[in-house]
Amino acid sequence: MKKILFCSFIFLGTIPAVAQRILTDNIMPHISYLSSDELQGRATSTRDELKAAKYIAEKFKAMGLEPKGTKAYYADYLYKYNGNIHDTSTALLPFKKGRNVVAFIDNQADYTIVIGAHYDHLGLGYDHNSLDANPEGIIHNGADDNASGVAGVIELARYFSLNGIKENYNFLFITFSGEELGLLGSKKWCENPTYPLNKINYMINLDMIGRLNDSTKKLLIYGIGTSSEWTTAIEKANHYFSVKYDSAGVGPSDQTSFYLMGIPVLHFFTGQHSDYHKPTDDAYKVNIAGESKVLELIVDIIQDLDTKPKLTYYKTASTESSKMSFKVTLGIMPDYAFDGVGIRIDDVTLNKPAALAGIQRGDIIIQLGNTEVKNMQDYMAALNNYNKGDTALVTIIRKGEKKQMTVSFLK
Repeated sequence: MKKILFCSFIFLGTIPAVAQRILTDNIMPHISYLSSDELQGRATSTRDELKAAKYIAEKFKAMGLEPKGTKAYYADYLYKYNGNIHDTSTALLPFKKGRNVVAFIDNQADYTIVIGAHYDHLGLGYDHNSLDANPEGIIHNGADDNASGVAGVIELARYFSLNGIKENYNFLFITFSGEELGLLGSKKWCENPTYPLNKINYMINLDMIGRLNDSTKKLLIYGIGTSSEWTTAIEKANHYFSVKYDSAGVGPSDQTSFYLMGIPVLHFFTGQHSDYHKPTDDAYKVNIAGESKVLELIVDIIQDLDTKPKLTYYKTASTESSKMSFKVTLGIMPDYAFDGVGIRIDDVTLNKPAALAGIQRGDIIIQLGNTEVKNMQDYMAALNNYNKGDTALVTIIRKGEKKQMTVSFLK
């Protein structure tokens, strides 16, 4: 990736030093603290998540960013949540409090760029979102998911707060609570924003940007269909990554909340891995140099769009997944960066239907029951046909050889 080096000269304090670009050494300390055992996995509404919120707010304050919450940097919200996947009613449940952290750089511009990431994770694994075979009581540190994204937000805030170039847009930095419970924090903020939504130019979401594969250099960017300017700006800025695009504005992270409010969005993601939603998602596994390159790309995209008018918003087609509620699961983690035909499996959860049937990591599902599986939409449509207790014939490709296995969906 192209790197622009700024020389810093200070003459008796009369000419300010020009800000450096992304500082790689800044990123790991944020990830290390946020994903440390001290914070016990940052489960929503816990004391440990509040410690993370305080840490983020202190970083924003130290940079001189303006508070944009309802109380200083904090924008609290109330919600109800039922963790029982078999009973989603909430009428009799008490309210809980979540906390977003919001800061602002005022460049006296008419419109604002939002840069966000969620800072919550799975805590001690009592929530059903854990993919570990026996998760309860084990700290899920969430280094990639999503301490990596929060570290990116903090570092971009540092860069744009010091940038000597006068920007044509303001910046709003938001770290969201409750994403793992269903995008709660971003939804609640968009419903009761602490900054006018009609003044937002676009939103950039950073969720899991810490596991870049140095061999493939694959970067997934979602939401490019939400504005006609995105592809040109990305391709102009990108000199390093092999980019896989997804046009949809709706997806499994916080950019969705902004898209549904009529705001163009991008979501950056370096891909799934076998530690996703498991206790093994630890800081030492993060590719810091790779994350720095992602942040450099984002800086270049923002600066390319800086002189352009407010982006025009476009609606995009939603995937079937946003409409389906699955009654069964295979217990696999798909490789979302896979470009071939079928669903390549990145991980298999122990004691789930796929594992019990002998399906392995690296297998490619090409048929489920009577449905030919060419892509993720086909797979989800096929899965939606089954109930607990059903069986299905799964056709896979393993090391070039076609195999068939029978899976039983657990009761």
